Amino acid sequence: MSKYSMTKINPRRLGRSHIKYLIILLPLALFMLLPIVYIINTAFKPIDELYAFPPRFFVLKPTLSNFTRLFRQTSSFGIPFTRYLFNSIVITILGVTLTVIITSLSAYGLSKLKFKAKNTLFRINQLALMFVPVAVTIPRFLIIVKLGVYNTPVAHILPLLAMPVGLFLVKQFVDQVPNSLLESARIDGANDYQIYWHIVLPIIKPALATVAILAFQSFWNNETTSSLYISDDSQKTVAFFLTSITSGAGIAGAGMGAAASLIMFLPNIIIFIIIQNKVMDTMAHSGIK
Repeated sequence: MSKYSMTKINPRRLGRSHIKYLIILLPLALFMLLPIVYIINTAFKPIDELYAFPPRFFVLKPTLSNFTRLFRQTSSFGIPFTRYLFNSIVITILGVTLTVIITSLSAYGLSKLKFKAKNTLFRINQLALMFVPVAVTIPRFLIIVKLGVYNTPVAHILPLLAMPVGLFLVKQFVDQVPNSLLESARIDGANDYQIYWHIVLPIIKPALATVAILAFQSFWNNETTSSLYISDDSQKTVAFFLTSITSGAGIAGAGMGAAASLIMFLPNIIIFIIIQNKVMDTMAHSGIK
């Protein structure tokens, strides 16, 4: 067995051969951490440091005043902050779950099943990659109104369920599943749903983890649906709420905005840290052996 076949993508121990890679990768990793460090420092800066010139990267006199002003501002509204937080959590969980299910089923169908217009549907998905969300705002609004889900929680989820990038990524993963493996399962009496659940789904978990992260960011950070499709304040999300109270607070809003940015950012980084191994597998594996 060659030394290359024994190489692991994520070795548990570092050897001498890895030192040359660490010399290059560690400075790059530290450089990429700078935006995260800056967000954390900015959230704890007092007003005078936020507007200091030249700008300071690190906070000199950390304070919690930005957070206290933010939560004091939220308490002045008739609807409690916990209501917006609850809306965001429920919408994000449902949205991510449905996105992963729809994306994986669609990818399996476009990759392994035979039906008319299969190639046409995939080309439509590729064409959808060209459109930014702003370009389809009016059609989405008309669809939401025609379906009768305007001003309901469904209006938060429905416009974001379609993820062309995720479908394209997962389909490429499903394409790598050997057809002989699926045919063997069919000979043993398995139907398409059993093949999808017991064979395909475990193999494409890394790609689904990447889709889950993208979907989480899309739903958790989304404020567009609250402004376009929701008129009842009690149905809006925490992202829209934090943006609203910080944008109209003048100079003091800069500190509250920094605190709100940190609050919105932390769940994203936590989710990524939890499933980052699966994401790395998505990028590293180019075939199934």
